[in-house]
Amino acid sequence: MGRNTRIIIIGGGAAGMMAAIAAKSYGADVTILEKNPRVGKKILATGNGRCNFTNANADATCFSGNNPKFVYSALSEFTVEETLKFFNRLGIEYKVEDLGKVFPMSDQASSILDVLLYELNRRNISIVCDANVKEINSKGNGFIIRLENGKEYKSDKVIITTGGKAMPSSGSDGSGYELARDLGHSITDVFPALVQIMLEGQYFKRIDGVKFLGTSHIIHKGKSIIKDRGDILFTNYGVSGPPILQISRKAGELLNQKEKAYVKLDMLDTMSSDEVRAIIIRRFADNPEKTVEFSLVGLINKRLIPVVLSEAGVEDIKRPVSALSTNEAERIVNILKDWRFKIRGTKGWSSAQVTAGGVSTKEINPKTMESILVKGLYFAGEILDVDGKCGGFNLQWAWSSGFVAGINSAVG
Repeated sequence: MGRNTRIIIIGGGAAGMMAAIAAKSYGADVTILEKNPRVGKKILATGNGRCNFTNANADATCFSGNNPKFVYSALSEFTVEETLKFFNRLGIEYKVEDLGKVFPMSDQASSILDVLLYELNRRNISIVCDANVKEINSKGNGFIIRLENGKEYKSDKVIITTGGKAMPSSGSDGSGYELARDLGHSITDVFPALVQIMLEGQYFKRIDGVKFLGTSHIIHKGKSIIKDRGDILFTNYGVSGPPILQISRKAGELLNQKEKAYVKLDMLDTMSSDEVRAIIIRRFADNPEKTVEFSLVGLINKRLIPVVLSEAGVEDIKRPVSALSTNEAERIVNILKDWRFKIRGTKGWSSAQVTAGGVSTKEINPKTMESILVKGLYFAGEILDVDGKCGGFNLQWAWSSGFVAGINSAVG
């Protein structure tokens, strides 16, 4: 195989473009079929338009799915170091920021897409846009791919890199799952991940836009099962911010299983409950004539004070703190350290950065990305039941799995 092997790649996102470049480097004849008017649309939206294209700390522990170990082989085959070298050769100077996030020096996502497009063109890789694939038929040793407009393509190998359902405006609408299903593959439950969490509560409109540095937890059956720290933002529907996105997958998973789950917020997470209690007692003792409401000014955001007091069951917030009972003071400490909300859902696909779930990895060879069910069929990227944490991990999976699928489809 290799030279003149005809490979069709369905989906011109990160994984598809990497697969195309890798396959072409082994002499294959490669065509990308992209249903959008242009390739790489989702890349432009990543990292708030700056494209956090990998993470220095990426390893197998940063990924979820029904079989998290599935990613190990591809990540070892095309590592973060290989990714950085690859993009550096294409012209990307990069910088590493907090938590290992890697960005192009230009701070422009378009830089990543520009150099990939240049490379596709330099290697004479054929790109067909506005090509909506409706059917893939496995015929003997090859495939016939039929578009919505009736046009047909023949190939020796097919790589499906259509993405999941997150950010449908980029073209990820889940259509790849149907193509995979029609070829005999099973799809695990899919749900939005790296997404904002909607909570039950009556005060969110009043505190919409308030941000604080703290720790968020998902509570299930009374226990904290995952937590993350950073800037947490109250919204009119619940909570957002990087730590919320990081823990949201677990929330989605529990909701999918019809389980009850809660978000716990620790707004003063650099102090223990005892330390917070001591501060509250001291503040109240130093200024006994201050109102309960005013006594918290300088400790937490002003807009949060009436809501925190209401949640703590303190009725009259204008009375002096000297009139506050020990029980009421204790309830205030509890809210500041352990404020809990029942989760009513997550935001939808248009808000999600990634899809949890997808094509079952039990049916894919992790060393080659080839289907165990259909010879010559490969998968890469978000369409698979693999999703990473927030911070460049999902793009690293796209590069690694795309590279492995591309190489193996060309030489296998």
